[in-house]
Amino acid sequence: MPVGWYIIIGKNCTRRWMIMIKTVVFDIGRVLIGFEWFPYLHELYDGRYEDPDRLVEKVTEATFHSPRWSSLDRGLLDGERIMQQCVAAAPDIAVPIREAFENVGKCTERTDYAIPWIKELKDEGFQVLYLSNYSKYVSTRSSHALDFIPYMDGGVFSCDVNWIKPEREIFNILLKKYNLKAEECVFLDDNKNNIEAASAMGFNTIPFEYYQQAHGELMSLLDAFNRTNREQENR
Repeated sequence: MPVGWYIIIGKNCTRRWMIMIKTVVFDIGRVLIGFEWFPYLHELYDGRYEDPDRLVEKVTEATFHSPRWSSLDRGLLDGERIMQQCVAAAPDIAVPIREAFENVGKCTERTDYAIPWIKELKDEGFQVLYLSNYSKYVSTRSSHALDFIPYMDGGVFSCDVNWIKPEREIFNILLKKYNLKAEECVFLDDNKNNIEAASAMGFNTIPFEYYQQAHGELMSLLDAFNRTNREQENR
Protein backbone atom coordinates (compact mmCIF):
# COMPACT_ATOMS: atom_id res chain seq x y z
CA MET A 1 0.00 0.00 0.00
CA PRO A 2 1.46 3.42 -0.89
CA VAL A 3 2.67 5.60 1.96
CA GLY A 4 -0.06 7.87 3.32
CA TRP A 5 -3.02 5.79 2.18
CA TYR A 6 -5.62 4.01 4.24
CA ILE A 7 -8.29 1.69 2.86
CA ILE A 8 -11.54 0.97 4.68
CA ILE A 9 -13.76 -1.75 3.28
CA GLY A 10 -17.35 -1.56 4.45
CA LYS A 11 -20.34 -3.76 3.66
CA ASN A 12 -21.27 -1.92 0.50
CA CYS A 13 -18.31 0.27 -0.34
CA THR A 14 -14.60 0.77 -0.40
CA ARG A 15 -13.30 4.22 0.60
CA ARG A 16 -9.83 5.58 0.09
CA TRP A 17 -8.37 8.84 1.26
CA MET A 18 -5.01 10.44 1.66
CA ILE A 19 -3.39 11.73 4.79
CA MET A 20 -1.44 14.81 3.75
CA ILE A 21 1.47 16.28 5.62
CA LYS A 22 0.63 19.93 6.14
CA THR A 23 2.75 21.02 9.11
CA VAL A 24 6.36 20.59 10.20
CA VAL A 25 6.97 21.04 13.94
CA PHE A 26 10.50 21.68 15.18
CA ASP A 27 12.06 21.39 18.57
CA ILE A 28 14.44 24.31 19.06
CA GLY A 29 17.33 23.44 21.39
CA ARG A 30 19.98 21.34 19.61
CA VAL A 31 17.82 21.31 16.49
CA LEU A 32 17.52 24.89 15.24
CA ILE A 33 19.94 26.37 17.75
CA GLY A 34 23.07 25.06 19.36
CA PHE A 35 22.80 24.66 23.13
CA GLU A 36 26.36 23.78 24.02
CA TRP A 37 26.20 23.59 27.79
CA PHE A 38 29.50 21.87 28.55
CA PRO A 39 31.73 23.93 26.21
CA TYR A 40 29.99 27.03 27.57
CA LEU A 41 30.82 26.16 31.18
CA HIS A 42 34.40 25.24 30.34
CA GLU A 43 34.90 28.56 28.60
CA LEU A 44 33.37 30.29 31.61
CA TYR A 45 35.48 28.50 34.24
CA ASP A 46 38.75 27.38 32.64
CA GLY A 47 41.72 29.33 33.97
CA ARG A 48 39.64 30.90 36.73
CA TYR A 49 38.95 27.96 39.03
CA GLU A 50 40.89 24.94 40.19
CA ASP A 51 39.76 21.62 38.67
CA PRO A 52 37.30 23.13 36.17
CA ASP A 53 36.28 19.66 34.94
CA ARG A 54 34.92 18.73 38.35
CA LEU A 55 33.34 22.17 38.73
CA VAL A 56 31.49 21.76 35.44
CA GLU A 57 30.13 18.41 36.67
CA LYS A 58 28.97 19.87 39.98
CA VAL A 59 27.33 22.93 38.42
CA THR A 60 25.57 20.73 35.86
CA GLU A 61 24.28 18.39 38.56
CA ALA A 62 22.90 21.36 40.51
CA THR A 63 21.34 23.08 37.50
CA PHE A 64 20.85 21.68 34.00
CA HIS A 65 20.59 18.01 35.04
CA SER A 66 18.40 18.67 38.07
CA PRO A 67 14.59 18.77 38.34
CA ARG A 68 14.98 22.48 39.02
CA TRP A 69 15.81 23.10 35.37
CA SER A 70 12.57 21.40 34.33
CA SER A 71 10.74 23.74 36.70
CA LEU A 72 12.45 26.62 34.94
CA ASP A 73 11.26 25.34 31.55
CA ARG A 74 7.78 24.78 32.97
CA GLY A 75 7.53 28.45 33.87
CA LEU A 76 6.21 27.90 37.38
CA LEU A 77 9.01 29.91 39.00
CA ASP A 78 11.12 32.71 37.60
CA GLY A 79 14.80 32.32 36.88
CA GLU A 80 15.96 34.16 39.98
CA ARG A 81 14.00 31.80 42.24
CA ILE A 82 15.33 28.74 40.43
CA MET A 83 18.87 30.08 40.69
CA GLN A 84 18.41 30.55 44.43
CA GLN A 85 17.22 26.94 44.73
CA CYS A 86 20.26 25.71 42.81
CA VAL A 87 22.57 27.72 45.06
CA ALA A 88 20.82 26.34 48.14
CA ALA A 89 21.37 22.80 46.82
CA ALA A 90 25.11 23.40 46.30
CA PRO A 91 26.17 26.41 48.40
CA ASP A 92 29.87 25.57 48.07
CA ILE A 93 29.70 26.53 44.37
CA ALA A 94 27.27 29.44 44.70
CA VAL A 95 29.37 31.88 42.67
CA PRO A 96 29.93 29.56 39.67
CA ILE A 97 26.21 28.70 39.64
CA ARG A 98 25.28 32.38 39.55
CA GLU A 99 27.78 32.95 36.76
CA ALA A 100 26.29 30.08 34.77
CA PHE A 101 22.79 31.54 35.09
CA GLU A 102 23.75 35.12 34.40
CA ASN A 103 25.67 34.27 31.22
CA VAL A 104 23.46 31.44 29.94
CA GLY A 105 22.68 33.21 26.67
CA LYS A 106 26.29 32.62 25.63
CA CYS A 107 25.69 28.88 25.27
CA THR A 108 23.06 29.39 22.55
CA GLU A 109 23.67 30.16 18.90
CA ARG A 110 21.35 29.91 15.94
CA THR A 111 22.46 27.33 13.39
CA ASP A 112 23.39 28.50 9.90
CA TYR A 113 20.76 26.22 8.36
CA ALA A 114 17.77 27.25 10.51
CA ILE A 115 16.40 30.12 8.44
CA PRO A 116 17.08 28.56 5.00
CA TRP A 117 15.41 25.32 6.14
CA ILE A 118 12.33 27.14 7.40
CA LYS A 119 12.13 29.17 4.18
CA GLU A 120 12.51 26.03 2.08
CA LEU A 121 9.57 24.37 3.81
CA LYS A 122 7.37 27.45 3.66
CA ASP A 123 8.14 27.90 -0.04
CA GLU A 124 6.84 24.36 -0.51
CA GLY A 125 3.59 25.36 1.19
CA PHE A 126 4.09 23.78 4.60
CA GLN A 127 3.12 25.38 7.88
CA VAL A 128 6.20 25.56 10.11
CA LEU A 129 5.85 25.63 13.91
CA TYR A 130 7.99 25.12 17.00
CA LEU A 131 7.34 23.12 20.17
CA SER A 132 10.09 23.66 22.69
CA ASN A 133 10.96 23.28 26.34
CA TYR A 134 12.23 26.81 26.83
CA SER A 135 12.16 29.19 29.77
CA LYS A 136 11.52 32.92 29.77
CA TYR A 137 14.77 33.37 31.67
CA VAL A 138 16.82 31.74 28.92
CA SER A 139 14.81 33.16 26.01
CA THR A 140 15.32 36.75 27.16
CA ARG A 141 19.06 36.08 27.25
CA SER A 142 19.22 34.28 23.92
CA SER A 143 17.14 36.48 21.62
CA HIS A 144 20.11 36.60 19.23
CA ALA A 145 19.77 32.83 18.72
CA LEU A 146 15.98 32.94 18.24
CA ASP A 147 15.94 35.39 15.35
CA PHE A 148 14.49 32.68 13.08
CA ILE A 149 11.14 32.69 14.91
CA PRO A 150 9.61 35.53 12.82
CA TYR A 151 10.06 33.29 9.77
CA MET A 152 7.87 30.60 11.36
CA ASP A 153 4.08 30.44 11.63
CA GLY A 154 4.06 30.24 15.41
CA GLY A 155 4.51 27.61 18.07
CA VAL A 156 4.46 26.85 21.78
CA PHE A 157 7.08 27.47 24.45
CA SER A 158 6.74 25.31 27.55
CA CYS A 159 7.11 28.28 29.88
CA ASP A 160 3.97 29.87 28.42
CA VAL A 161 1.72 26.86 29.07
CA ASN A 162 3.27 25.30 32.22
CA TRP A 163 3.71 21.90 30.57
CA ILE A 164 6.88 20.35 29.18
CA LYS A 165 7.65 17.65 26.66
CA PRO A 166 7.20 14.69 26.76
CA GLU A 167 3.91 15.38 28.57
CA ARG A 168 0.87 14.82 26.35
CA GLU A 169 -0.70 18.09 27.42
CA ILE A 170 1.81 20.29 25.63
CA PHE A 171 1.31 18.39 22.38
CA ASN A 172 -2.46 18.74 22.76
CA ILE A 173 -2.09 22.47 23.37
CA LEU A 174 -0.19 22.82 20.09
CA LEU A 175 -2.77 20.76 18.19
CA LYS A 176 -5.67 22.76 19.60
CA LYS A 177 -4.02 26.17 19.18
CA TYR A 178 -3.42 25.65 15.46
CA ASN A 179 -6.34 23.30 14.72
CA LEU A 180 -3.99 20.50 13.70
CA LYS A 181 -4.32 16.77 13.25
CA ALA A 182 -1.32 14.87 14.57
CA GLU A 183 -1.21 12.56 11.55
CA GLU A 184 -0.86 15.60 9.29
CA CYS A 185 2.24 16.81 11.15
CA VAL A 186 5.90 15.85 11.19
CA PHE A 187 7.70 16.42 14.49
CA LEU A 188 11.49 16.69 14.79
CA ASP A 189 13.28 16.50 18.13
CA ASP A 190 16.67 15.39 19.42
CA ASN A 191 15.19 13.82 22.57
CA LYS A 192 14.12 10.16 22.32
CA ASN A 193 11.43 10.51 24.99
CA ASN A 194 9.83 13.42 23.15
CA ILE A 195 9.87 11.51 19.87
CA GLU A 196 8.23 8.49 21.48
CA ALA A 197 5.54 10.66 23.10
CA ALA A 198 4.74 12.36 19.80
CA SER A 199 4.63 9.04 17.94
CA ALA A 200 2.21 7.63 20.51
CA MET A 201 -0.10 10.57 19.79
CA GLY A 202 -0.08 9.94 16.05
CA PHE A 203 2.56 12.41 14.87
CA ASN A 204 4.93 11.43 12.10
CA THR A 205 8.33 11.78 13.74
CA ILE A 206 11.97 12.17 12.80
CA PRO A 207 14.64 11.87 15.52
CA PHE A 208 17.11 14.69 14.98
CA GLU A 209 20.78 13.70 15.05
CA TYR A 210 22.32 16.28 12.73
CA TYR A 211 21.08 18.55 9.97
CA GLN A 212 21.98 16.50 6.90
CA GLN A 213 20.39 13.37 8.37
CA ALA A 214 17.18 15.07 9.52
CA HIS A 215 16.81 17.18 6.38
CA GLY A 216 17.25 14.12 4.19
CA GLU A 217 14.72 12.05 6.13
CA LEU A 218 12.21 14.90 6.19
CA MET A 219 12.48 15.55 2.47
CA SER A 220 12.16 11.83 1.74
CA LEU A 221 9.04 11.61 3.87
CA LEU A 222 7.45 14.67 2.29
CA ASP A 223 8.36 13.45 -1.19
CA ALA A 224 6.72 10.10 -0.45
CA PHE A 225 3.48 11.79 0.57
CA ASN A 226 3.58 14.11 -2.44
CA ARG A 227 4.25 11.19 -4.77
CA THR A 228 1.24 9.36 -3.35
CA ASN A 229 -0.90 12.44 -3.89
CA ARG A 230 0.17 12.67 -7.53
CA GLU A 231 -0.56 8.98 -8.07
CA GLN A 232 -4.07 9.43 -6.71
CA GLU A 233 -4.71 12.50 -8.86
CA ASN A 234 -3.78 10.48 -11.95
CA ARG A 235 -6.19 7.64 -11.14
